[in-house]
Amino acid sequence: MFRLLKNFNKKDYMIILLVVIFIMGQVWFDLKLPDYMSKITILVQTSGSKMKDIILNGTYMLLCALGSLVLSIGVGFIIANLSANFSLKIRRKLFNKVEDLSLNEIKDFSTSSLITRTTNDITQVEMFIAIGLQMLIKAPITAVWAITKILNKNFEWSLVTGGAVLLLLTVVTILTIIVVPKFKIVQKLIDNLNGVTRENLNGIRVIRAFNAEGYQTNKFEDVNNKLTKQQLFNQKTFAIMSPMMYLVMNSLVLIIYFVGANLIDKAYYPDKLQLFGDMVVFSSYSMQVIMSFLLLAAIFMILPRASVSANRINEVLEKEISVKDGESDGKSNEIGTVEFKNVSFKYPDAEEYVLENISFKANKGETIAFIGSTGSGKSTLINLVPRFYDATKGEVLVDGINVKDYKLEKLYNKIGYVPQKAVIFSGTVKSNVLYGENGSKKSDIKEAIRVAQAKEFVEKMDDKYDSHIAGSGTNISGGQKQRLAIARAIARNPEIYIFDDSFSALDYKTDYELRKELKKYTKDATSLIVAQRIGTIMHADKIIVLDNGKCVGVGTHKELLKSCKVYKEIALSQLTMEELL
Repeated sequence: MFRLLKNFNKKDYMIILLVVIFIMGQVWFDLKLPDYMSKITILVQTSGSKMKDIILNGTYMLLCALGSLVLSIGVGFIIANLSANFSLKIRRKLFNKVEDLSLNEIKDFSTSSLITRTTNDITQVEMFIAIGLQMLIKAPITAVWAITKILNKNFEWSLVTGGAVLLLLTVVTILTIIVVPKFKIVQKLIDNLNGVTRENLNGIRVIRAFNAEGYQTNKFEDVNNKLTKQQLFNQKTFAIMSPMMYLVMNSLVLIIYFVGANLIDKAYYPDKLQLFGDMVVFSSYSMQVIMSFLLLAAIFMILPRASVSANRINEVLEKEISVKDGESDGKSNEIGTVEFKNVSFKYPDAEEYVLENISFKANKGETIAFIGSTGSGKSTLINLVPRFYDATKGEVLVDGINVKDYKLEKLYNKIGYVPQKAVIFSGTVKSNVLYGENGSKKSDIKEAIRVAQAKEFVEKMDDKYDSHIAGSGTNISGGQKQRLAIARAIARNPEIYIFDDSFSALDYKTDYELRKELKKYTKDATSLIVAQRIGTIMHADKIIVLDNGKCVGVGTHKELLKSCKVYKEIALSQLTMEELL
């Protein structure tokens, strides 16, 4: 928890110092009230007392109460701003950190868990700062100050108060030991609940097609019931604390008055009045001591869960990033070249290499295609170029510079990337094609859409280029999503195009037309294409055949038909020999 609170800056610490001063003033006013109460008690019992003295002390009591109220409101206002701004800062920091994580680190956290950490976990920390921080400051100040006030008043009363405090501490400690480990379970169960809900929304079509609504409902109910039972256990356990506190508090007042009554009964008349005043003051101060421990008990109800949440946030913030910024700005004599030098790659903690000893060079204007069976490492290979992963061995060079030496921004500006699964964002056709930094460049959106063979369906939409696109592109077809994703890369006008099986949802006619236009438009750029269809890559300048992560063939379509058995088998499984020739 305190590691996360290190994100406070100097201004935040100054605000906390101001809060401490306000709380000290509030406690001073609260603890001054019993003194005036004692004076009024003595004045009332003393013959010859003047009414104006009683009213004067009563006025002081009202002023103390008013002063405590004003400072309390001030503390609440300041703390609310502090907690809201802190959660804003941490949420932004967490979001930016997740964006910086490579695919290796992202795999350590589920999507639902990252959502929970960015929302629910930060809310728990915010609640602790908003409520718990002022309690954490006020409780010890009140306890220590009140104890110094009653320390030399009476041994019997002090002994009773000490026993009550000891009993409360014992109860709080036992409950904390029981409940604290359960809060980690609660946050994981919230992760699971978010995961099932997200899965249900993403897979709604399949769920309905298979009449699996009941199955999904049972799945949700199972996770939801587990969370509910765990929360009920935690809340019921903590519920013991409140009646115990009030039982101890009221019993303490009763015992103080019982002991006081005996002391007053045995005392001589001049001392009886003073003992009575001391008893009233002592009972008030002892209540302040107990109330301070009630505040501490409340903190122990908030702190454990906030602490678990803070640790989960720190897990992400402190995650070591493997793909780090280099120093090169990408200026080179070479333009549009991609070269692999004896590249091997394996995933962290994996024993076997996914890619082994891959070497090739793509020059400016060339189209390099990659083909192979499922799991042969095609997508993994091209993911090394934009540094979604870093090569385990060997070098990946772009324009003659190792990609690890690039500033990531400069490297990404050279690349137009179209992923295997088209990613479409909520917005418009225009905002999707001119995505990110593309929008700041005067890209020709109409030309990009024309080349991507998306013009026909876009211009049939109600608002054409300003037509609404739903999140994940749910209001357009798979082929339309792919064409918009390709248009996005074209609008970027990069040096290097990466197409990761980006034509799979297109029919053969559209595929053919798109590749023909793309060849003309990207004649000065380098294209790296992963494909399953032989027809998509037949006219590539160079085809690299992968089998179990190894390069088993390099050459043109005709050369590989003669020299590469794996390529020939793939080709003949799709087309006849006459079509291939």
